[in-house]
Amino acid sequence: MNDRTVRAALQRHWDASDANDFPAEHEIYHEDAVLDYPQSGERIRGRRNIQESRFVQPNRKRFTVRRIIGGGDLWVTEFVLRYDDVPSYVVSIMEFHDGLVAHETQYFADRFDPGPSRAHLVESMVDGPPA
Repeated sequence: MNDRTVRAALQRHWDASDANDFPAEHEIYHEDAVLDYPQSGERIRGRRNIQESRFVQPNRKRFTVRRIIGGGDLWVTEFVLRYDDVPSYVVSIMEFHDGLVAHETQYFADRFDPGPSRAHLVESMVDGPPA
């Protein structure tokens, strides 16, 4: 699988995630894929369990991809995930094997107030990190 094909598969995945198209969203995963959430200490094994965990999540979700970078078997996506209109900034690291995701790790970060000590050094990013 070449990089262009992987990038297109990732874009389909994130578009399906935003549309709550659960079957299409999970086509990218191996049957025995693993999803890790280090901040909560959770590991989910298997495509069906990953899909179910997202299906039962009660919040309304929206995804805005900021950038997709990578090559070969390792890809990183930065995106804003809005749960009920509250943004979280997320980094997804996906490891591919045989053209499908075998392992994904997602890191979440919430917004925080700017530090007053650096106010003279920064400019505002009204909608969050740049694309």
